[in-house]
Amino acid sequence: MTTHSRGVSATIDPVKLDRLAEVAIKVGLQLQPGQDLVLTSSIAALPLTRRIVEHAYRAGAGLVTPIFNDDEMTLARFRYGADAGFDHAAGWLYEGMAKAFANNAARLAVRGEDPSLLSAQDPAKVARANKANSIAYQPALEKITGFDINWNIVAYPDLAWAKQVFPGDADDVAVAKLADAIFAASRVDVEDPIGNWEAHNAALRSRTEWLNGHNFHALHFTGPGTDLTVGLADGHEWMGGASTARNGITCNPNIPTEEVFTTPHARRVEGHVSSTKPLSYQGTLIDEISVRFEEGRIVEAKASKGEDVLKKVLDTDEGARRLGEVALVPDSSPISASGLLFFNTLFDENAACHIALGQCYSKCFVDGASLSQEEIGTRGGNKSFIHIDWMIGSDRIDIDGVGKDGSRVPVMRKGEWA
Repeated sequence: MTTHSRGVSATIDPVKLDRLAEVAIKVGLQLQPGQDLVLTSSIAALPLTRRIVEHAYRAGAGLVTPIFNDDEMTLARFRYGADAGFDHAAGWLYEGMAKAFANNAARLAVRGEDPSLLSAQDPAKVARANKANSIAYQPALEKITGFDINWNIVAYPDLAWAKQVFPGDADDVAVAKLADAIFAASRVDVEDPIGNWEAHNAALRSRTEWLNGHNFHALHFTGPGTDLTVGLADGHEWMGGASTARNGITCNPNIPTEEVFTTPHARRVEGHVSSTKPLSYQGTLIDEISVRFEEGRIVEAKASKGEDVLKKVLDTDEGARRLGEVALVPDSSPISASGLLFFNTLFDENAACHIALGQCYSKCFVDGASLSQEEIGTRGGNKSFIHIDWMIGSDRIDIDGVGKDGSRVPVMRKGEWA
């Protein structure tokens, strides 16, 4: 097995892989000299993770602490683990991570697991494990969604993931194709990736400035299976690309990113909406989602695939049926233009407009850093143990910005900026 995976990774361009590692540290995190780094990764992503650690220390990192997961070990739990264990999670680990973040450690996640890893496992056990993990992760998640620290997510082309995206190809061809797609989307397939990111961040900033200038009361989405009004939180602020964390460090949390996003009003969402891409959630594929909102809350939910997992997710807590994020992405984004379905939210959310169930980003408020949790809630910010993005945009969706007086301004037409 080791020999085979080494042969597969040989199909990945080492120069571009190294550039991705450098971009993760210098653009994604802007890691500061002396700053510690908490790094999570799948074992399959070791070739990228090793390069990231090297670039971190070259940039002057204090201590890099890597924490690894493995698909086979995860499966072993679901196949052989005692039933009671599925209501249990490593709270001690997340408390330690939260303590590290409180001491200004940066956070980096390398993603690359099999999107359908748990699709054949008992959905009730999957839902219980996910819920226990979400609750245990809360102390660390609050530091991330509160944008207390600089954080970043990047991806590595694992074989199991590559075979899902390119099922008809030989292993090495599938991995090479996924690697090229990741490098292109992450803007490291150019000679000066760091300069490219500077220009891209400036373009995203101009979009957020336009939206913030209009200060819309709501967004109205219309299209096939969709007639949805998303109220926007009081004092909301649009963000996108590079953002400055509370610790004063400007970072790009997601690589790749094509979105501008803000906080919806958790109690002012009305209408119905259909997903335009499948959602890959914790090893389960949830497809053709259709939900209806009343007074901000999902009161009806269906899916053609993974519906039982979706419904259990919605029952995680009171905030799980409400929105914590709304994001705008043009249909012509490079990820959408690739024509690929990545089965990975980090990529698929950057191909289409999307909404997120659950926890809001307190950073997406004017002067968000100075607001208490109570003030954020009063302004319409949602609180939940989960934050799950799913795609609702396509070349058939129109979006209007609605003013407090009911006036309307075209924001997007047929999936493109108006």
